[in-house]
Amino acid sequence: MDKYVCIVCDYVYDPEFGDPDGGIAPGTKFEDIPDDWVCPLCGVIKDDFKKVE
Repeated sequence: MDKYVCIVCDYVYDPEFGDPDGGIAPGTKFEDIPDDWVCPLCGVIKDDFKKVE
């Protein structure tokens, strides 16, 4: 599964760990995260993330 990085604060969303504090279970692909989810560090929207190459 692909990792995604926040273009504002460099937080990396890793699907292996999810975002338990944000209600995202481990194993959740980035594409399957609800559109209203925000970066847990800086609060930007999902559109402000890019795939880690």
